[in-house]
Amino acid sequence: MNKQMKKQAGFTLIELIMVIVILGILAAVALPKFVNLSGDAQLAATQGVAGSLAAAGTVNYGAAAVGNAAASAVTTAMLCTDFAAAKLEGGIPSGYVVTGNAPNCTVTGPTGVGQAANVPLTP
Repeated sequence: MNKQMKKQAGFTLIELIMVIVILGILAAVALPKFVNLSGDAQLAATQGVAGSLAAAGTVNYGAAAVGNAAASAVTTAMLCTDFAAAKLEGGIPSGYVVTGNAPNCTVTGPTGVGQAANVPLTP
């Protein structure tokens, strides 16, 4: 054996190629899960605004049922926009449109997707 030969350290070309292939496969599998997150987030935000409008209607209904003077009278002639502006903390968020008459309200978000919100009529 030659005393001049040194032991080499490092990765072989095959090992490096295998790591790149594995990273490529992981990226191909994981990437589609993150592509459409903005659309899902906007839909969830629209559902959140519709949920808060329905919750405000339910709280208003409960307040009216116990005779609280702060409750608003909600009838079928009431515009959902007026109710939302009066009862949602901070009003209707920018970019969202509330349409319809109570109890059938619709919240439309920036993407144009509508979400139903039920605002109970006062007793």
